[in-house]
Amino acid sequence: MSFFLAMTSTIYTKFAQQTIQHVVAKQSKLKKAFKIIGGLIVFFTLPTLLLFGFIYFKYNEELPTGEQGAKADQLATNMLQALNEEAYLNTAYIEWTFKGRHHYKWYKSDKTCEVYWDDFTVILDLENRNNSKVFVLEQEYNGIEKQDYITKAESYFNNDSFWLVAPYKVFDAGVERRLVKTEDQKNALLVTYTSGGTTPGDSYLWHLDDSGKPKSFQMWVDILPIEGIEATWENWITTESGAQLPTFHKFLFLGIELTDVKGLNL
Repeated sequence: MSFFLAMTSTIYTKFAQQTIQHVVAKQSKLKKAFKIIGGLIVFFTLPTLLLFGFIYFKYNEELPTGEQGAKADQLATNMLQALNEEAYLNTAYIEWTFKGRHHYKWYKSDKTCEVYWDDFTVILDLENRNNSKVFVLEQEYNGIEKQDYITKAESYFNNDSFWLVAPYKVFDAGVERRLVKTEDQKNALLVTYTSGGTTPGDSYLWHLDDSGKPKSFQMWVDILPIEGIEATWENWITTESGAQLPTFHKFLFLGIELTDVKGLNL
């Protein structure tokens, strides 16, 4: 009986030792895996955090104050004259591609726009969105997601057209204009959209060249965590209609390209 107990004790001891070794080995592997995962997280996030911190402290600015009134309105008028606003107003049709992904045929005089992306086409009625139509693979779609596609197309249009024609919108309803003196004592135009669009409340500070033409703007917008980031307005072209439109914006380390830009009088 004592021999049997001794054998049982020995077997139990060996089993317990093996179990402990297995648990320790498993914990060691888990620790190693967590260390690897943690290292990867630090490897990828630390540079990102450092870069964000650098950009934040370098570029973040408070929204400047400015003076509303005749001087601000005159500066805005000078900008529009430098761009030949009359030609833009008489442009009935504008076509462009935004960053190679979204394509637009804007019948400006009819207040409609055809928006294309992936397999979707939305014919936006810019006055009454309920009259808009959706096509999937060239077949009209009236399913439960129709309104979602219309909303998405409208959001695309509001954003992507802004990068094309924003200077011409400075006298839109609900827009406030202020004259701002920059650090180098030049006049800049602060424009705030108090209503309309996708993100009302956004502000833009336009920097102008000697002719009054926009060369860049700084942005105070809800979608960006850093305030006052600057984007250029460059590579302007004169369309067939005479409207002047940009085809490139430099934004930090990124480029926003607008291609196949056309403006016609139909």
